[in-house]
Amino acid sequence: MLVKISHTRLLRYAGLFTWAMVGLPLLYFWLRPQPAAISENMAMPWQGWAAYLAFGGGYIWLTRNLGERHRNPADYLLLLVLTVAALGVSYFSGTGMGSVLLMVAACVLPWLLPLPLGVVWLLASQLAVVPVFIRWLGFPPLEALMQSMLYAGFSGFVFVVSLVALQQVQAREEQRRLNAELRATRALLADSARVNERTRISRELHDLLGHHLTALSLNLEVAGHLSEGRAKEHVQQAHTLARLLLTDVREAVSQLREGGAIDLASALRLLAENVPKLDIHMQIDEPLTVDDPECAHVLLRCAQEAITNAVRHSGASGLWLNARREGSHVILQVRDDGRGCDQVTAGNGLRGLGERLRQHGGRVEIVSQRNHGFQLTITLPVAPNAATRLPEGVTA
Repeated sequence: MLVKISHTRLLRYAGLFTWAMVGLPLLYFWLRPQPAAISENMAMPWQGWAAYLAFGGGYIWLTRNLGERHRNPADYLLLLVLTVAALGVSYFSGTGMGSVLLMVAACVLPWLLPLPLGVVWLLASQLAVVPVFIRWLGFPPLEALMQSMLYAGFSGFVFVVSLVALQQVQAREEQRRLNAELRATRALLADSARVNERTRISRELHDLLGHHLTALSLNLEVAGHLSEGRAKEHVQQAHTLARLLLTDVREAVSQLREGGAIDLASALRLLAENVPKLDIHMQIDEPLTVDDPECAHVLLRCAQEAITNAVRHSGASGLWLNARREGSHVILQVRDDGRGCDQVTAGNGLRGLGERLRQHGGRVEIVSQRNHGFQLTITLPVAPNAATRLPEGVTA
């Protein structure tokens, strides 16, 4: 059964279990006070209970959909609440129970803070409990520091376990994104192979049968002028059949050409499937086909780069992709609701995108503004969908 629960949920449940277990001794000594000094220390006032409940509520809310949503400013505020509440439990109860709660808080640090800042936060919060060990538990300063570092070691173990879980989530998201790109590329390659094969067959029909049938038709026409009687009738019938066969070949070549366009819309939809942390809205003309496999590949790579940038760099939660055909051009517009920037600095991805477009006569327009997202508008000329037809009686 545990196999069906994700590791992020297991971390969440483990933290909630530890939080509940910390409350048991506090509740026990609060309900049954004893004259012993240690129980007096553990008889926690209502402020401590408020801090304890604030920690549990904050942890439950902070760890909802852990790893499946983007961070927001409220998450950092909740992290501060968790730390202050854990310290409050220690100071109001006069025990080291808050250090145990700080161990629970350590599991969310890798998800919210960079690694160096997370380590500093972990150590600073554990060191803040040192005065409790000195004042209420009577530890000498050095022993109090050693006790705090002991809890910091346990917290470090929790921190590393949570960091491993985060790396697994990131690897899984990257795998999902790459799988979507692979499916889209595979569909495009299959379409390209189909188009190339149909083109090859149409050329073979045009170059072999077309030329030979044209030569046969001309020879039969000459034979019809030279023959007489019943022989002439048979030659004319053969000439008529040759012309009909040439017409059939011409129509077959035309159908092969007409059915040789690549379905770009299907490839784009496959590219947008199962992209983590990004809600993609697509508006694509139907049908959206491209004759040239190279042009289709360029457009797919442009859409792929835009989606990748939105996932990795912009912090966007939504992306809008619009693809349409205007005359002999395909217009691809991709917009997200991420952070944006006032001055765009092209990285390797955007530079490669621009180079591909220029090679095929296309262009890209970039519009971005801080806190107003990022928009790419790509215009690429594509060959018009047309079939090559043989003129009647001759071959090209």
